[in-house]
Amino acid sequence: MIAKEMEEALNEQLKWELYSAYLYLSMAAYFEDLGLEGFAHWMKAQTAEELMHAMKFYKFIFERDGRVILQEVPKPPSEWESPEAAFEYAYKHEQEVTSRINKLMSLAKKFEDYATENFLNWFVDEQVEEEASFKAILNKLKLIKNNPQALFYLDNELSQRPLDLNLLMTQV
Repeated sequence: MIAKEMEEALNEQLKWELYSAYLYLSMAAYFEDLGLEGFAHWMKAQTAEELMHAMKFYKFIFERDGRVILQEVPKPPSEWESPEAAFEYAYKHEQEVTSRINKLMSLAKKFEDYATENFLNWFVDEQVEEEASFKAILNKLKLIKNNPQALFYLDNELSQRPLDLNLLMTQV
């Protein structure tokens, strides 16, 4: 059995994982519109990953005899000044997600909810990876500035990210 406050907080995080997927899908559409198919592909892969995260929360809440209550997901932005600005926005978003995961971890510790704490450890590690991935691309974009040839090469590099939708299905 899970404490009601913990259940509500996990449902809130489920919403933010869905929002992350929605945000990155919006960014994919933005990049697609710019003709940056590699950037769009990378964001589609990130969308799938965020949906997988949401499904982990969904499944965990039920496993703990909680109830999933889906909440309204806010509309994400759809325009950015540049690819760099989009990745800056995404990087800050991931920092916010990290903060939310840390607050969940504190709440689990407060309730001495070791199962939830153990579950959240995976997300703590994942957020380190997420922030590092976005920061690495952002750093490259800052170096590139407005160099179209370098942007083309980075677009090609980002197109190489695996997009495994089967990974998502393993969480259902």
